[in-house]
Amino acid sequence: MTRPRIAYAGMTHLGLCSAIAAAAQGFATLGFDADASLTRRISAGDLPVREPALDDLLRAHRDRIDFSADATTLHACDLVYVAPDVPTDGAGVSDLGGIDALLDIVLTNTRDDAVIVILSQVPPGFTRARQRPGRTILYQVETLVFGRAVERATKPERFILGCVDPDAPLPSAWRSFLESFGCPLLPMRLESAELAKISINCALAASVTTANTLAELCERVGADWSEIAPALKLDARIGPHAYLAPGLGLAGGNIERDLATVMRLSEQHGTDAGMIRAIVANSAHRKDWALRELHEALLATAPQAQIGVLGLAYKENTHSVKNSAALALIAQLAAWPVRAFDPAVPASAAQHPKLTAASNALDAAREVDALAIMTPWPEFRELAPAELARLMRGRLILDPYRVLNAAAAHAAGLDYRTLGARAS
Repeated sequence: MTRPRIAYAGMTHLGLCSAIAAAAQGFATLGFDADASLTRRISAGDLPVREPALDDLLRAHRDRIDFSADATTLHACDLVYVAPDVPTDGAGVSDLGGIDALLDIVLTNTRDDAVIVILSQVPPGFTRARQRPGRTILYQVETLVFGRAVERATKPERFILGCVDPDAPLPSAWRSFLESFGCPLLPMRLESAELAKISINCALAASVTTANTLAELCERVGADWSEIAPALKLDARIGPHAYLAPGLGLAGGNIERDLATVMRLSEQHGTDAGMIRAIVANSAHRKDWALRELHEALLATAPQAQIGVLGLAYKENTHSVKNSAALALIAQLAAWPVRAFDPAVPASAAQHPKLTAASNALDAAREVDALAIMTPWPEFRELAPAELARLMRGRLILDPYRVLNAAAAHAAGLDYRTLGARAS
């Protein structure tokens, strides 16, 4: 059987990473986007997203992938994924206008026998409501994790597949493509697949909230969460890959969107979502950890203090600032001067009247009274606490993700504070 030609419509984070992974899997691939300037930029090798190893992966398989803004090129494709990023507002409500418009373009410009699959995350009921006479639209749960997109796209754990009839054979082009990855295929009804992704994020949110709740207790009673988490991961009922690292609430938008979706659906259908509301409340509380520590240890008595902030992205290895804890912190420090640095995000992303853009991590620490390491970028792990102590005017270090060596920080005379352990 001739290998199917694959297309991804929508060259934002999800579609672009998925398309490059398909080419790496050995399939002739088309990356389509209606924005001609975007496809020209990508064709020239200038990727609009930052992901470890993505540029290298594209260069290695460039001969198998084309990028185009001409919708008629979709006609040659056997399997077309509709895969734009779906934006959300501050309340976690998805704007579905863009994916609807792109789906119309895809249906208009593909053959009747082409397999159409929605890959973007959509609410339950979306795919069934978009079925057209003579065309079947399928759904697949996306596995994108910012900062780990290449790994997730090239080495998937499983594929969760939404089908109009889950007992019917999968379309041959779809099955051929999916089976090439050698992982389990889980077909189910459309609504089950759409809700499966939300269910996964709710379970992850519950795990993160458990870690945050107990890590905060550790900070008060003298325990250390870093000592407790390994014991939980050795429990077979929890497992070695459990999300047990404490953090500054839930960020990035995807999990928060899914929690908001569950609360809306629960209200519509009269079900209980008290646990989900508690998770959201805990996330909001934990987001302010750094601000509380700053006020307690410094700002209440030092009105002229200067604060350094390392990291503006919501997590490492991405340029996304959606719901960034760092930006939220800086916005609440309007009365104090701030020096900020991030290797992928310009300091201008922060809204602050007294902001200085530092040239590098050490420059962000120069003459500051406190340094908050808000994004655990790998390069920040190379910082020597003694060097930071030499550059800083004050002694306070806020390191929620334990980027620095705590013992070295204490030895350098720093007031080192992290999540899950009492300040010393």
